[in-house]
Amino acid sequence: MDISALLKVSVDQFYGIEYEDFPCQIAQVGMWLTDHQMNQRVSEQFGQYYARLPLTQTATIIHGNALRINWESVVPKEELSYILGNPPFVGARMMGVAQKDDMIHVFGSLKGAGNLDYVTAWYKKSADIMQDTPIRAALVSTNSVSQGGQPAILWKPLMERGIYINFGIPTFKWSDEAKGKAAVHCVIIGFSYFKTETNINPYLIKAPTVYIESRSNPICDVPEMIFGSMPNDGGNLIIEEDEYEYFLKNDPAAIKYMRRIVGSLEFINNKTRYCLWLNGVSPAELRSMPYVAERVRRVKDMREKSKREGTRKLADAPILFGEIRQPDSDYIAVPRVSSERRRYIPIGFLPPTTIAGDSLLLIPNAVLYHFGILTSNVHMAWTRTVCGRLKSDYRYSKDIVYNNFPWPDATDEQKTVIENLAKAILETRDAFPDNSLSDLYDPNFMPPELIKAHRELDRAVMKLYSFGKDTSEAAIVAALMERYQHVTNDTMYNEKE
Repeated sequence: MDISALLKVSVDQFYGIEYEDFPCQIAQVGMWLTDHQMNQRVSEQFGQYYARLPLTQTATIIHGNALRINWESVVPKEELSYILGNPPFVGARMMGVAQKDDMIHVFGSLKGAGNLDYVTAWYKKSADIMQDTPIRAALVSTNSVSQGGQPAILWKPLMERGIYINFGIPTFKWSDEAKGKAAVHCVIIGFSYFKTETNINPYLIKAPTVYIESRSNPICDVPEMIFGSMPNDGGNLIIEEDEYEYFLKNDPAAIKYMRRIVGSLEFINNKTRYCLWLNGVSPAELRSMPYVAERVRRVKDMREKSKREGTRKLADAPILFGEIRQPDSDYIAVPRVSSERRRYIPIGFLPPTTIAGDSLLLIPNAVLYHFGILTSNVHMAWTRTVCGRLKSDYRYSKDIVYNNFPWPDATDEQKTVIENLAKAILETRDAFPDNSLSDLYDPNFMPPELIKAHRELDRAVMKLYSFGKDTSEAAIVAALMERYQHVTNDTMYNEKE
């Protein structure tokens, strides 16, 4: 039996664009190999050997820049069925001049396009050629296209012109066999101008289509979150732990202006660093502390030599941190970066005498109730979905995660319940004084007492949102996005009123 008539797909139906010359040839050979593999499958299925020999058919691989070429010059869209690709992964802050020019060429003056990764340009190019056609596309991308601030920038204009996400493969690690090659965290997104039965939003959640856009203020009535203080000092106002004793031995008067400084690393791992917090120091005091005076001189020199005008202006006050936001009362500290392995981001309270560095986010005027909601599984579900990532680690953002989080409506009595459970978590931590937050929240070693305290808090917070105890994380996020939609729509209405 001649089975060739049954085979409807051949390599000459495939078209591609490759930036480098030699990989163009590799791609053609790769398509022949794939054709051979499929022919072997056919042979196994029908019980007779089949091969497409001699190799008279080949894929059309064009040598050029895919973001500059008109794709219809490669294949007319009327003849195109699918767009498949694994575009280059280059972060928004890692692109070269030519790649940035490519992005401008594709996105034009789109607001926020400067924060998009290089891979997003292929989504725009695909959407352009797919317009008014049944073409479907699926691209492998870094997971940044569905997290943090990029979904709103990329997907909002695409969806407003009629694009739908048809399927989404959530984050997975993809690494090649090259020695020392780091794994890339990827998603696969299928999209077209045709709606499927289930709505999938830009965060790859089966939930209403919402865009979690960067905003400067919280959507709910909660305390403002701010950045920690930034030294901008070239390291000269920082005293490392191993320098501390030597420094004070030579400049004992400096003890008055020594403060512990904490960033994400120090906060989570209980590491000790100090800084010179010289607010209020008099010129006479400064002259009496030669080691301190030398550090101040270095700060002034570093700032004066900066290429950045704003930093050069700071040279007028070298005794001070470049940006000062230190609260004058206890505050909640949230690490901007923490491990994805932890079920909960370790957060906690710090006293005003501990200086928060700029790798921490702070909530002054916060109380136990705020701590309780933020350390709950409900808030963590929201965070895991919308936060940006540093590789795969959580990259918490005040403008994306905190300011957009839909808080529950709670009575004073309900808030008291949450406060008592939040207090129990802090007391349980205190029972392990020799352990860092990294130790306590390691998923392999988290103490049973702490697990129990968190679970009790989780149940209470779930109840505030009217979630059942068995509600899945996906269902929690979907409900939060609906709530976010209602809150933001009401906010917009009230602002118009």
